[in-house]
Amino acid sequence: MEIENPNPSVDPQPQEEERPNPKKLKMSTTSDDDENYDNASAAADEGAVLPKKPRYKRRKIAIFFAYCGVGYQGMQKNPGAKTIEGDLEEALYHSGAVPEQQRGLPKRFDFARSARTDKGVSAVGQVVSGRFYVEPPGLIERLNSILSPQIRIFGFKRVTGAFNAKKFCVKRRYVYLIPVFALDPSCHRDRESVLASLGSENELVKCLECSERGRKVFGVMGKRNFYSKSDFEAVPVDSSITLDRSALFELENEEKVFIKTSENGNGEEKIVIKTSENVNGNNEADDKKLNTESLKELDDGAAQSDKTEEDKVSSGSMDGNAKPEKRSEFCYGEQERERFNRILKFYEGTHNFHNFTTRITAEDPSAKRYIISFNANNMVNVEGVEFVKCEVIGQSFMLHQIRKMIGLAVAIMRNISPESLIETAFEQNVNINVPMAPEVGLYLDECFFSSYNQKWKDSHEELSMKAYAEEAEDFKMKYIYPHIASTEHKDGVVALWLHSLNYRNYPDLRGLNNGQSTDTKCNEVVDNGQNTDVKHDEAVVVAK
Repeated sequence: MEIENPNPSVDPQPQEEERPNPKKLKMSTTSDDDENYDNASAAADEGAVLPKKPRYKRRKIAIFFAYCGVGYQGMQKNPGAKTIEGDLEEALYHSGAVPEQQRGLPKRFDFARSARTDKGVSAVGQVVSGRFYVEPPGLIERLNSILSPQIRIFGFKRVTGAFNAKKFCVKRRYVYLIPVFALDPSCHRDRESVLASLGSENELVKCLECSERGRKVFGVMGKRNFYSKSDFEAVPVDSSITLDRSALFELENEEKVFIKTSENGNGEEKIVIKTSENVNGNNEADDKKLNTESLKELDDGAAQSDKTEEDKVSSGSMDGNAKPEKRSEFCYGEQERERFNRILKFYEGTHNFHNFTTRITAEDPSAKRYIISFNANNMVNVEGVEFVKCEVIGQSFMLHQIRKMIGLAVAIMRNISPESLIETAFEQNVNINVPMAPEVGLYLDECFFSSYNQKWKDSHEELSMKAYAEEAEDFKMKYIYPHIASTEHKDGVVALWLHSLNYRNYPDLRGLNNGQSTDTKCNEVVDNGQNTDVKHDEAVVVAK
């Protein structure tokens, strides 16, 4: 007999509850095991063994390399500019060291550099660090095959996971190759000094090696003077007087007189003079004419200085004998080496180098830098040019700091500036315009990691250039040194720069009084280290 449910709306209690399946079904009906089995069976049928795809791990490494800076806008990556770092990152990507999803994102692979170099500056011991795929073997060969010949990778070394090439570098060594003739006070002098020395015991000879078109005359470095048309007036002069197309005069009242000659339709030459006497409205010709005899003497001196060596030999002097060109007897001997090292030693120690860089004020704490050593004991001969090796070691350097230190030291060696100016430039309340040497002679020689090596000497390799010393020396002799010498032979970069070392471009080189900077123009010219006053009725022609 069946028993009916008294409450038909309620279902009877199920005997067993259904449990959900803990494993989620795959969308594909074919499993990985089935695919591997099918591939393995197919490979077995063909008689081949299917290799497993290798899986590589990233390693934290330090890469040692060198480069010649010609044609590059410095080391640090800069959008829109050709830089060493930009080419290196692309080479790391194409060599497989950096994955595609991190291409152009250096922070993703912990990229860091030991030092930054300016435009045109080279390096022999540069170091960068990061996390890269170093396998399969042959990373160095792949990188060198991708990079241009002027960038050469020496090798890499495994480092700790926290290593940073910038933070762990305790000091850097730079080398500046300065030609020996740059230290000669009588070599490559400016036109004012040459003309002022005529007839004296220490008579200077016009530089015949420099190209006239390469000289900068009226563009005063750091301080430019602009003349308006209203400041000029025309005064007729004797047409027999011939002058250079343009000349710049220095008078004892510290006023510039800008002269240009032109020829009108009547064959009469006019001289255009800018003077400060026109403020009172006087336009009398007597106040504006220059002494004709002084102009003739000036013309004779300029014409004599403009003669080439062949013209001197062919024309000769008044007695019919050719006047030979004076040769400098300067050499970088023991006395000159001792003096140059004494000058460079002023930079050693902790000082405020705000006058030796740009965009950093004297109050900025980053202006204080520590120079460990600075010397110029060795010489090197490259393609017939004698160079002095100036080696400087410091914790870190600012933009243009080394080039400005060399520039001021050269000015002191050439008797243009006193040695005390270096200490004056360190003062916080003094602002001066320091000359900057060309970039072509500067290169980064080595970066040091002494603290890191001492701490991890038992577990990691030493980070130094000892293992790559021979390769680095070959790279210097093949790329860097020839580039420096050929640039000087072809363009005369240092020689042209020496012509700008005068009081007109750098009035602060005279020295400062009471720690105050001066913007007044020099009314004296240097005659081989001696000052000569320029009278009101005399003028000094400036080189074109």
